[in-house]
Amino acid sequence: MEDDTVYNKTTEPQAKAPRRCPRIGFTLRHLRGWRLPVKVFQTLFSFVALVCEEIVDDCSSCSGLYIFEFISCSAFLLSLLILSVYCTDLYKSLGEDKVQKL
Repeated sequence: MEDDTVYNKTTEPQAKAPRRCPRIGFTLRHLRGWRLPVKVFQTLFSFVALVCEEIVDDCSSCSGLYIFEFISCSAFLLSLLILSVYCTDLYKSLGEDKVQKL
């Protein structure tokens, strides 16, 4: 084995770039036009639904109320997560393909 140039690219470990913490900054460049008001309205509407569910003190059949509580809380948290991803630099650090899957 006199010629080591054949094995250099596959056998020697390559140095990886140091991973740095993503910078979190506020931006609206990923939600333009009608998409931003719709996402904000969706988040506010799900929060109002959650608050209205919590106002109920007494119910005769609470199973539907518990389902509504779970759905409204899940909708609020997920819409808040999506809004925060689209409005911060986290969108760029995650990558567009992963955000679309989300």
